[in-house]
Amino acid sequence: MTLIGRTHARGVETLSLDSPHNRNALSAALVEELASCLADCAKDPEVRAIVLTHTGNTFSAGADLKDPPDPAALVGLLRQIVELGKPVVARVTGHVRAGGLGLLGACDISAASTESTFAFTEVRIGLAPAVISLPLLPRTDPRALARHYLTGERFDAAEAARIGLVTTAGDDVDAVLEPVLDGLRRAAPEALAATKRLLTARVLETFDRDAAGLTALSAQLFASPQAREGMTAFLERRDPSWVVV
Repeated sequence: MTLIGRTHARGVETLSLDSPHNRNALSAALVEELASCLADCAKDPEVRAIVLTHTGNTFSAGADLKDPPDPAALVGLLRQIVELGKPVVARVTGHVRAGGLGLLGACDISAASTESTFAFTEVRIGLAPAVISLPLLPRTDPRALARHYLTGERFDAAEAARIGLVTTAGDDVDAVLEPVLDGLRRAAPEALAATKRLLTARVLETFDRDAAGLTALSAQLFASPQAREGMTAFLERRDPSWVVV
């Protein structure tokens, strides 16, 4: 079963997360297939830029709790997006949760529709947004991120744009992206790659410094009793035992 749709138009390759049965959750299989598609795009001289989008009303629900990716594989995917020598643009017209927000943080430019919603839900199931912090912490407002990390509150596209989680938001996301993609098509490929390296240097320093520790933290938390209770409660559609009512 193919989990990533692919189309090409005028130098732009569009990769669509297409796993409707789990709301495009980041399963081990989806992470592997997306990494393979990105590698193909990196080698293809006909691809000037990549748009990462989704089918359905959810960009990504976060990690697939029934088939989670290995933390090291998720680190590898996020780093691959950051290091890719071509711009990667996220196009969001739905909901984004937890690990899906890491994909937005790794992309060079992210545009969302005003109908989109966002939430770092990890703390509500006994986890922490560890691995996805690698691209997010260098690029997102730290005070706002503290609130959203610690509470798991849902927030809208305007707030996501205000804090730097997405670049821009609008009622018609394709209209918002039209001048962006036009600009990328007009740019020289080698100049794009060199400019992207300038922009991502600080993010890659975070990967070099913190990836091993955050990968270990993620694995530790996934194996914890609180995470088992949190994930079980989520799948059973009930509050976990620690909720104070």
